[in-house]
Amino acid sequence: MTVQELMEEAKKAREKAYVPYSHFKVGAALETKDGQIIHGCNVENASYGLSNCAERSAFFSALSQGYKPQDFLRLAIVGDTVEGCSPCGACRQVIFELGGENFPVALGNLHGIIQETTSTELLPGAFGPKDL
Repeated sequence: MTVQELMEEAKKAREKAYVPYSHFKVGAALETKDGQIIHGCNVENASYGLSNCAERSAFFSALSQGYKPQDFLRLAIVGDTVEGCSPCGACRQVIFELGGENFPVALGNLHGIIQETTSTELLPGAFGPKDL
């Protein structure tokens, strides 16, 4: 699957978002090594701390389906932003932990911008399993 095709999957995931407060939809598409695509979207709650981002939703959904951290190939994230939709700090930590060091991440928007990066570039000096 190309990065552009994965980004289209992230756009499909974005349409599933539950965002009654911010109205800011984000979609994520997590590609597994066996060729599956796991969708994630942001889900809001009136108590904002109980909300979940698209990136974490995709990873957590994959894990709940039986996938393991070493099973992931790459992640695409999309939002209605000027530049590529960048993950929050909590998501950067989860991407690093579950995707691994130098895990490929594509940041996109609805206008075709795609910025390719990695988990290590998104979270330099990350705290991970080696630190425990």
